[in-house]
Amino acid sequence: MIRIQDNGVGISGDVRQKIFNHLFTTKPVGKGTGLGLSIAYQIILQKHQVTLKVNSVLGRTRFRICNHHSNFLD
Repeated sequence: MIRIQDNGVGISGDVRQKIFNHLFTTKPVGKGTGLGLSIAYQIILQKHQVTLKVNSVLGRTRFRICNHHSNFLD
């Protein structure tokens, strides 16, 4: 398992539900393409056959790249 974590303000539930969607961005028009996490998700899932998950609470966001045998509860 690979974990990437920060200590920022967190990601709202509404944004979390869309975060891997193609062309989704929280940036103003013309400032973001909405491709970064969508492409990362496709590469990780389709090419490497592992899972990319996000968990966010106030003060912490964690992305996890896991194979199908990893524990998703930590």
